[in-house]
Amino acid sequence: MRAFAKSMRPWQLATLSAIAAGLCLLPVLAVVVAALGSGFDTVRALAETVLPRYAGATALLVVLVALGTGAIGTGAAWLVTMTAFPGRRLLEIALALPMAFPAYVLAYAYTDFLDHPGWVQTTLRDLTGWGPRDYWFPEIRSLPGAAAMLTLVLYPYVYLLARAAFLSQSSTAYIAARTLGRGPMAAFFRVSLPMARPAIAGGVLLAIMETIADYGTVSYFGVQTFATGIYQSWFAFADRGAAAQLALCLLIVALVLAWAERAERGARRQHAAGRRYEAMEPLTLSGPAAFAAILACGLPVALGFVLPTGLLLSMGWSSGQVLLTPRYLDFLQNSLTLAAIAAALTVAAALVLSVNARLHPAPSSRAAIRLAGLGYAVPGGVIAVGLLVPFAAFDNALDAFMRARFDISTGLLVTGSIWLMVVAYMVRFMAAALAAHDAGLSAINPNMDAVARTLGRGPRRIIGGVHLPLLRPSLLTALLIVFVDVMKELPATLILRPFNFDTLAVQAHRLAADERLDQAAVPSLVIAAVGLLPVILLCRALGRGRRGETFVPEMEAAE
Repeated sequence: MRAFAKSMRPWQLATLSAIAAGLCLLPVLAVVVAALGSGFDTVRALAETVLPRYAGATALLVVLVALGTGAIGTGAAWLVTMTAFPGRRLLEIALALPMAFPAYVLAYAYTDFLDHPGWVQTTLRDLTGWGPRDYWFPEIRSLPGAAAMLTLVLYPYVYLLARAAFLSQSSTAYIAARTLGRGPMAAFFRVSLPMARPAIAGGVLLAIMETIADYGTVSYFGVQTFATGIYQSWFAFADRGAAAQLALCLLIVALVLAWAERAERGARRQHAAGRRYEAMEPLTLSGPAAFAAILACGLPVALGFVLPTGLLLSMGWSSGQVLLTPRYLDFLQNSLTLAAIAAALTVAAALVLSVNARLHPAPSSRAAIRLAGLGYAVPGGVIAVGLLVPFAAFDNALDAFMRARFDISTGLLVTGSIWLMVVAYMVRFMAAALAAHDAGLSAINPNMDAVARTLGRGPRRIIGGVHLPLLRPSLLTALLIVFVDVMKELPATLILRPFNFDTLAVQAHRLAADERLDQAAVPSLVIAAVGLLPVILLCRALGRGRRGETFVPEMEAAE
């Protein structure tokens, strides 16, 4: 990566940035064209009946998930980074584990556990002798239940980005606040939290965009949101124009949220101060404070990973399925191949976009980043169709041309390959990679770029010799987020996958749709298991990136 960055010229960087932004914008433009070119009869009917309910449910779901992910992710990141208590080393890795689960898988597990015929209520009735109408129990199939499932699997976005930001902060400002009489919490709210605000806001924005685009969880729980309205219009009413119009509403919401976050940030910047070798001594907790820290960090892990894993293991054990069969190994290979290729290309494209905007801060480069991040708020199925329409037209036109000129049939070169799936994943998860990369890039003081330029270093050597070594934790975070998200992605995979090319997510969906939840638990567990290794490796890498254990990239001698 460093050699590639050093060999890149400015015009090449700008060209690659434009290509990446154009690919990400293509399905969005297709959705806009379909929305504006269709009649408004279906949307008008929805507006008079269910559209207000869609909007209200979506807004409430977004607020609940934003508050939950922000509080859990930021608080846990600060506790495991800035304090010392028993079990901290284990918890700093375990806190990221729930992101390996799709939210709809947690919905299946908790429904089986908490619903009326589930273990909890059955045990309660057996112990008390109550009948079904003798007690009240919270309904898991509800909007708060959907918010809880989404919060449990999305808070690691905030946790990982916030922890990377806390790890990259200088200790001098925090220590100065403590010496001036501020307590640990006051120093956290006045110093550490404002410095990490870009990373926290980026993580919460990712969670919000994932929430408004979620379909599997809300549909299983019967919560009517914009996403369910899109799929109902698309598949139930066969009105793709109305679905595109609802998707356009989600795009507008995403744009407003992104604009509001950037406007609130304004021109403020928080850069690390002090020398990189100055390590901060973590605050040692004991007694009730240590117990509270263990509880605060352990509860999300127990609810988001330990309990669902146990439930799914119990369900999968009773299904009688065997993993080490050629069929399941094919599912695993397909999933790993797609996730690895998509993660590498998406992070590389995000790096090109961000670095181009950093070194050439023109309105066009900043606009490219904003346009490239639009796809995260669009449901995967909509992105898939938005890509399928233009590329199918291209394939058909090329096939007709080759038949007419050379009597050769080219077939479906693009739409019949996995590369269109990779493009869909890149569009869908570009915002995740950009947010993780931007969190690290915002902590690099622009004065470092100015110093490098005064020493005769051009853009290529600044990227390879300064930015990339400092961005290693953020790039690892971006790779992990995209890899795990691709492993879990379902709608785009269902639509774009080539014939006889199934993934673990597709297999889990097929079994769950047939109400074979015990068998659906098996591929769901494999998805989670595959995501565990990169989560652990990332957390270990971030742990080694503490102050005093990292290094300052040396300026190489001019050639």
